[in-house]
Amino acid sequence: MELIRIGQVPLTVDDVVAVARHGRRVVLDPQQARQVQASRDFVEDWVANGQVAYGVNTGFGSLASVRISDGDIATLQQNLVRSHSVGVGEPFSEETVRAIMLLRAVALSQGFSGVRIQVIEFLLLLLERAIHPVIPAQGSVGASGDLAPLAHLALALIGEGDVTVGGRRLPARQAFEANGLAPLSLGAKEGLALINGTQAMTAHGALVCHDMRTALRCADIVGAMSLEALLATDTVLHPRLHEVRRQQGQIEVAANMRRIVADSPLIASHKDCSRVQDAYSLRCIPQVHGAARDVFAYALDVIEREINAATDNPLVFADEQLILSGGNFHGAPVALAMDALALGLVYLCNISERRTYRLLDAASSGLPPFLSRQSGLHSGLMICQYTAAALASENKVLVHPSSSDTIPTSAGQEDHVSMGMTSARKLARIMEHTFVILGVEAMCAAQALDFRNPPGFGLGTRAAYASLRERFRPIEEDRVLSAEIQDTAGFLRQGCLGDAVMGAVGELH
Repeated sequence: MELIRIGQVPLTVDDVVAVARHGRRVVLDPQQARQVQASRDFVEDWVANGQVAYGVNTGFGSLASVRISDGDIATLQQNLVRSHSVGVGEPFSEETVRAIMLLRAVALSQGFSGVRIQVIEFLLLLLERAIHPVIPAQGSVGASGDLAPLAHLALALIGEGDVTVGGRRLPARQAFEANGLAPLSLGAKEGLALINGTQAMTAHGALVCHDMRTALRCADIVGAMSLEALLATDTVLHPRLHEVRRQQGQIEVAANMRRIVADSPLIASHKDCSRVQDAYSLRCIPQVHGAARDVFAYALDVIEREINAATDNPLVFADEQLILSGGNFHGAPVALAMDALALGLVYLCNISERRTYRLLDAASSGLPPFLSRQSGLHSGLMICQYTAAALASENKVLVHPSSSDTIPTSAGQEDHVSMGMTSARKLARIMEHTFVILGVEAMCAAQALDFRNPPGFGLGTRAAYASLRERFRPIEEDRVLSAEIQDTAGFLRQGCLGDAVMGAVGELH
């Protein structure tokens, strides 16, 4: 398996996913190790010369004016990690923890944090051994970064707190002993460097960006299936319409959908019908899906810059003999991007649910009520739309921007915070709902296409229909659909639907 080297070449969202979900091995680039060492040497010289720097030999937050004696510097870092480990709630998933561990190592590898090389290497060793700190999900206000979550990460490194190994939770020290490892002993500034930054919220953002790219493609495919099944016109996909709007996402969606429905006998069969225009949920797919794509492009750019950023405080510039205190830990850029992503996903979900409604409404579709072959005796897919509606409604509660709030902390010293971790957690939940809502539409569209065949479908639509029918058999009579909804959502999330369609029509945007 190919290595990922950190420190020299910027990482992408796909790199984060490769480590978090697929166990890709990570090492520190040897050239970058020299800069990390130079940064560490400067910190040690600074302390030896009796100079003062925030968090190196002072207290933290509103206690920054308290000078710490040289003999207590190591204890200061240990105390910091323990006192800040105040997270509550359910722990993060192992894939999220792996992403956090990777991003923390990447931030430290930039060579501006003043830590020893051993700190980075220990993080990477735990990743390789799949020893994952237990990190409670709640407790961060998003400045000074994700203090509580990252403190629980650091707590495990020093042999305290819990970890999971092979799905089993146990004390960190016990796990280290079983693997022949010794806990990390923290030196000057290292505790602060480990807990100060935006890596917990950014880890969420990276994983969601990867999934949203898949969701955007799925939305275009499923929307195209519904457009065909509802006998809508493909005139709304004409390139000239979208060129004059000048919105890139819209142009890409229309191009995707043209390829999916290309050469559709079903669309050709009603070219001369009397309908002039279709409902907005069909006519405006490129505009709505495209706007979500544009939001995604903005957020992806922010997240990938943050993945490779130095975000702790203070930062060490050994080449200029400077230690500078600042606010790179503030989560505002990531929080705003994730709140925007959430709104983009809600747009996708809202219009998908409306298409599902039309597929099931006989008056709109011209198809049997609720796509049942024996309406009345059987309810067909009626209640699937309820599930989509329930989740779409829940999304509207979750989409309130957490970044619009701030509650001062640390006796007013930290008087403006980002609430970015809340944005991240809500966004992950909306992402889960998105695949369920799109999955419900996919199930309904496939059932609707059953009633339209012959004359047959577009090249991409045929591939999508066939891939769905391999997993979700037609509704002939009522059956329990809960597990099938979840299975279809997972099928979409894994990218299987997109792969099937691109195998037929080539790469989609």
